Amino acid sequence: MTTTAMKSPAGTNKALQSIWAWIRKIPPVYVLFLVVYIALAYLNPNLFATSNGIMTFLRRSSPLAVLAIGEMFVLALGGFDLSIGSLVTLVVLASSLLLNNDPAKAYPTIGIMLGLGLLIGLTNGLVVSYLKVPSFIVTLGMMLLVRGGALYWVGGAPRGYLTDNWRAFGRNYIEHVPVLGRVPYALIILLVITAITYFLFHRTNYGRQILAIGDNVRASRLSGSRIELVRVVTFVICSLCAIIGGVMIGGYGGVNVTIGQGLEMQTIAACVVGGVMLLGGKGSVPNAIFGAFTMQALVELLNLLGLPKPYKDAVQGIIIIAAVAYSAYSTRRKR
Repeated sequence: MTTTAMKSPAGTNKALQSIWAWIRKIPPVYVLFLVVYIALAYLNPNLFATSNGIMTFLRRSSPLAVLAIGEMFVLALGGFDLSIGSLVTLVVLASSLLLNNDPAKAYPTIGIMLGLGLLIGLTNGLVVSYLKVPSFIVTLGMMLLVRGGALYWVGGAPRGYLTDNWRAFGRNYIEHVPVLGRVPYALIILLVITAITYFLFHRTNYGRQILAIGDNVRASRLSGSRIELVRVVTFVICSLCAIIGGVMIGGYGGVNVTIGQGLEMQTIAACVVGGVMLLGGKGSVPNAIFGAFTMQALVELLNLLGLPKPYKDAVQGIIIIAAVAYSAYSTRRKR
């Protein structure tokens, strides 16, 4: 009897330590998202605490999540891609012109946009890899080039409109889904891209090479990694994600010359909140997605609170700095 009584507290302490160790392994982005979304549901339960409201939130969040996945690949490699926002602008403006108000041209137009995304990503990757120009400079120049080219192409103002079948990917739903009620096309696209990129990043040698290059380029080269090829492929993936995200954003945002403005910073912020290291070597597809969800939920919360834009920017900035500081502190402790 005495032995049992003495062993019981030790067993309880061990169980509590195991539970605490498991909790500590949970990335902070999930806790942060849960806290922000609970606050949203409390302030407006009709909009955020119902199945329909949750699906609407996911429809608005999915495009940023797709962009964040692409940016995460580049950040984990140790680079930057600042051309994401201008690619979104290009998709919307150029598509409105190419469609010429003809629904039959919707899918060929999307194909053309994907081709342009492939070309732009290839250009970014080749210049960074073979001309040894820092990715920040290359993609900054590409951002200005693509945005200026898109505006010149359409004559400086939106022309035409986006047809309903083109916009379906960003604003339509699959109706009468059991339990969920309805599911947005945007969420389905996100799930497909998540499955593909998760496999590439977390289950293939290509993904391991991204992290190795981001952590130590010299060691990766000595180990036989094809650094130039990995960089080119990574920038292509990022640009293709930007094109797909642009189609989704244009679906509910319509034609607007400023539609992609600032998205590159929002995307990088989503990745940082998701625990991606800005200098490379660390990244996760699910964490980047929930970083995007968290940033979108934060915007919704600040809108509900009625804060003016300067305050919104300040709050988002504080969260980004805190996320970077936490990541740096955690990395230092592990070392």
